[in-house]
Amino acid sequence: MNLLSAENISKSYSDKPLLNNINLGINEGDKIGVIGINGTGKSTLLKIIAGIETPDTGRVIRMNSLSIEYLPQNPQFDAEATVLTQVFKGHSPLMELIRRYEKAIEDASTPNEVLISLSHEMDTLNAWSIESEAKTILTRLGILDFSSKVGTLSGGQRKRIALASALISPCDLLILDEPTNHLDNTTIDWLEQYLNRRTGALLMITHDRYFLDRVVNEIIELHSGSLYTYSGNYSSFLEKKLMREEMELSSEKKRQSLLKKELAWIKKGAKARTTKQKARIDRYEKLSEQEVDLSYEKVEISVAGSRLGKKVIELYELCKSFNNKVLIEDFSYTVLRGDRIGIVGPNGIGKTTLLNLISGSLEADGGTIDIGETVRIGMYSQETCHMDEGLRVIEYIKEGAEILTTAEGEKISASQMLEKFLFPPALQWSLIAKLSGGERRRLYLLRVLMEAPNVLLLDEPTNDLDIETLTILEDYLDSFQGAVIAVSHDRYFLDRMSEKIFYFQGNGRIIQYTGNYSDFMESSLINLEDIAEKPTIKEDYKKDYKNKKDKPLKFSFKEQREFEEIDSVIAELEADIDRLDKKIDESSSDFTLLQQLLIEKEEAENLLSEKMERWVYLNELAEKINNK
Repeated sequence: MNLLSAENISKSYSDKPLLNNINLGINEGDKIGVIGINGTGKSTLLKIIAGIETPDTGRVIRMNSLSIEYLPQNPQFDAEATVLTQVFKGHSPLMELIRRYEKAIEDASTPNEVLISLSHEMDTLNAWSIESEAKTILTRLGILDFSSKVGTLSGGQRKRIALASALISPCDLLILDEPTNHLDNTTIDWLEQYLNRRTGALLMITHDRYFLDRVVNEIIELHSGSLYTYSGNYSSFLEKKLMREEMELSSEKKRQSLLKKELAWIKKGAKARTTKQKARIDRYEKLSEQEVDLSYEKVEISVAGSRLGKKVIELYELCKSFNNKVLIEDFSYTVLRGDRIGIVGPNGIGKTTLLNLISGSLEADGGTIDIGETVRIGMYSQETCHMDEGLRVIEYIKEGAEILTTAEGEKISASQMLEKFLFPPALQWSLIAKLSGGERRRLYLLRVLMEAPNVLLLDEPTNDLDIETLTILEDYLDSFQGAVIAVSHDRYFLDRMSEKIFYFQGNGRIIQYTGNYSDFMESSLINLEDIAEKPTIKEDYKKDYKNKKDKPLKFSFKEQREFEEIDSVIAELEADIDRLDKKIDESSSDFTLLQQLLIEKEEAENLLSEKMERWVYLNELAEKINNK
């Protein structure tokens, strides 16, 4: 059943055309991903479909009583509202009832008869299940204090509250603009499963390629004002887009060949008196007037880095805490010249803090950071608030460098480099304030690279960058001669660039693993301790242990007994965790039970971690005793 049709939609901002007579139909059960280079009008299209903006020309025809829920890229919030009040922001009678009930519960002076009346209404509309689902989703998204004021929360937490609000609101069409931004990898996995189970149509923008592969059944691409539709997921899109481009190229070659023949005939001076001759002249003119867009604009990144010496960065027993919360404790590592490190872990656990310590924007509580003399750090942070919106694009880039040497040794100007990053001359004199969020991120990336770094620190580089730019960035990192350390929730990006993983486990502990993200996840599902590597530190820093060769090496009575029993203890703990996982899946609608199960699981996982640590120690000791 057709839910919505957009017919001949056009939209421009100032002199910049975004959408040019595009058509789109959304049917029941469609799960559509929208992709395209930043600034091509993806978010604008979603706003038009949602009814937030109106097109310059064309119309959107919606099914009668069609309900739409829309998550914008930058949601608006009431700073004084509590988390739950913000989640139940919808205007349906059901959402308004839940808001009234939550407000009455919070107000200690509410009469009992009012509470009884509201409870009866909640029963009648079956609103209890919506409230329970909201609390469950908030918990899954890492929001545990439902009474907190929204204004006191971080930007990422507020975005997750807005996502929860969109997910719990019953609707026929769910529209999401960058839903995976500010989510950690585990939460993105959960969101994938949630959207796959959800009935109803879905229209969303995301640059997470694994997410597109696993959730959508149709992809629409915006390119130079036109819309192209492809059935299937992201992998299918890549194949079909390549076929389309090859067909267009073949058609253009045939047109050019035909034009040459017609031109040769015209040049012979043939008399244009017969009907046949006039038809040939008309055909030539029509062929000449046809415009075929084969530009397929792509970002070009070709920047020469600075020379990097043998010594890069050495971290020794690094420590950092905030408000008595330990984020990093006794962390040591020597960054090598060609390192490709991906940093993963839950939100708020200290990943960005590590980058800020290395870049010098934060001071460590303890330990040392020794940076080589030739090191030039390029820090690409999550925020672009430091960009002066009053500057013009070209002025901002020239602050970094006027002339740049490419990887091929060619010297090009800041203006030429901007063109390579899809900022044409007309756009280069625009104010930064007028750029889209994605265009700002692309401009910021160019500014970082313009300063010719040889160590790149990337904090969530995939946020707001389009897939085209990400692909080119990944190719650039392949040939980058320096070290790269990246915090990212984009699993595809991590698989593509990383050769080592730093996993923030919590309580200041960071596990080091050699391999990409998928390798790490497969191994970590078995045992995180077995994949942990010893920190790479300078020989000078190694502790001077006393010679213990003269002491007899053997198990104590307690160790012997622990060694004999530890395998069965670990097996029981793993079975308990599997059992709890099943209960958690079965209890998604029971918020109280879910919280209790999540606490039990965390305790079991912590205990398992301790036992695995003991298992490693005891087995190493047993091996030394046997080889003595």
